[in-house]
Amino acid sequence: MVIGAGIVGAACALALVERGAEAVVVDRVGVAGETSSRCEGNLLVSDKAPGPEADLAMASNARWRDLAARLDADRRDGQPATEFEAKGGIVVAFGGGEAALDRFAGAQRATGIRAESMDAAALAIAEPFLSREVAHAIHYPDDAQVQPSNATQALLATAIRHGARLVVAEVTGAVGRPGGRIGGVCTTAGAIEADIVVNCAGPWSGEVAARLGARLDIRPRRGVILVTAPMPQRVFHKVYDSDYVGAVGSGDAALQTSTVVESTPGGTVLIGSSRERVGFDERPGVAPAAAIAAKAVRLFPFLEHTLLLRSYVGFRPYAPDHLPVIGPDPEVAGLAHATGHEGAGIGLAPATAELVAHAVLGAPTDLDPTPFLPGRAGLRETA
Repeated sequence: MVIGAGIVGAACALALVERGAEAVVVDRVGVAGETSSRCEGNLLVSDKAPGPEADLAMASNARWRDLAARLDADRRDGQPATEFEAKGGIVVAFGGGEAALDRFAGAQRATGIRAESMDAAALAIAEPFLSREVAHAIHYPDDAQVQPSNATQALLATAIRHGARLVVAEVTGAVGRPGGRIGGVCTTAGAIEADIVVNCAGPWSGEVAARLGARLDIRPRRGVILVTAPMPQRVFHKVYDSDYVGAVGSGDAALQTSTVVESTPGGTVLIGSSRERVGFDERPGVAPAAAIAAKAVRLFPFLEHTLLLRSYVGFRPYAPDHLPVIGPDPEVAGLAHATGHEGAGIGLAPATAELVAHAVLGAPTDLDPTPFLPGRAGLRETA
């Protein structure tokens, strides 16, 4: 059983049924009803500092290319199921930030991430509408993007064709078995028995874990994204300020903003991003949007005269050590977790699903699960 029909839950369900398991996916609002429909669909390696998450991101990035092609081929109407774009990313620095950006890229190259310095002429060709204030840029050819809601729906639709079942209901507790092992979940639609329960509830994973008798410190981190009216394409890569890397790795609860700008196949431009820990408050006010817009205009001046179509708010599952939580719960037998990806859940979903299949079914993998295990220090919620 998988709790959560976001992209991580959908990927886990597909990985399990393709390896011969039966899977029931339980979600209180349906497919991609929360975080996976309120994000940008990033498949990034460019923002990952050397370490376990970077290794997982590189592996998942490679898996996404085959997975997206397969999901697109499964669509019977000929339309792309995921809107996968291998557009590449460009990380830029304004004056004074060149050395730090080069150091970061150099460390990434040592781990196998492709990071290519761009001179002014190459940058002007790649992004002709970019501000001429930009002093330096690094091109990451492996960065890509999907339409996150569509990709989630495609993953789960394929899982259902392989035998998975979706139940729209809220998990309220655990079905117990002798010896303290979990034997399924109680829901608002009734009890559902299962040999293994995988908690993929995203920002709500900590609360779901508590309902199932486990302790897991996963918290919501709110983000705001702006969406422009459709226009002729003027942004050709995923472009962001190097400040974004620092915001991703920060544990500060206060509002942080950094510039991320990219076009979509529909002609809109997505502008982010913000991060703040405010619980599940969906009322961000104008401060995040104003700060995001001001930074975006500095990066792409034409945006100053662009009409905003809308903005949206989403919550990311935040783990205190900034690493995903993947694997069996150390205290509750029969329970596993796949959560804590924060803003990287879309990109890390295929590799996460492979690790879950390894933990649950013993399926082979060349990925190292150790850094992501739920039993590591600092994830036992006591408050």
